[in-house]
Amino acid sequence: MCENLRTLFVSTGAILEGHFRLSSGMHSTAYIQCAKVLEHPDHAERLGAALASRLGDLTVDRVVAPPMGGVLIGHEVARSLRVPFLFPERDAEGELTLRRGFTLRRGERVLVVEDVITTGRTTVEVLELIHTRGAKPVGLAALVDRSGGALIGGFRPHALIEMDLPLYAPEACPLCAQGIPAVRPGSRQQS
Repeated sequence: MCENLRTLFVSTGAILEGHFRLSSGMHSTAYIQCAKVLEHPDHAERLGAALASRLGDLTVDRVVAPPMGGVLIGHEVARSLRVPFLFPERDAEGELTLRRGFTLRRGERVLVVEDVITTGRTTVEVLELIHTRGAKPVGLAALVDRSGGALIGGFRPHALIEMDLPLYAPEACPLCAQGIPAVRPGSRQQS
């Protein structure tokens, strides 16, 4: 599946090359824009089912995905697992919160689903939100794991594909040293 998935990402324009400033502040020569592959409902459905099948015998009561990138694939994984889905949103202070009548029950077993995991910063925010509501995170899944298989909030991601793409601190970025401006893709506003 890994090479087929990579081919699918390339054919849909989901893998971009250039100089990117990621939401973590790190720089990279590649960016994964899962929205380009997920804009096709048939791809989204197949990828969600494939990701759900990677979970083994993990018992899940609900899927939660962070905005914006995780929402489509999170919904598709929930559909495949036949469990409810919700997504948090950022409030005026930039904190993740539940809106739209979404709730988590105490003890509810929750799977967090992401499109791409790089540093895991947003994932950890989602895990903290789940804990504060009394629910129990039971796992983490992503279409693409760029973290190198790191533990994120105590979980190693179940991923369809692992990509080892270069990451640079801005002060050590070779593209910055060449004077090439960094593009800020993605949905998160950065300061």
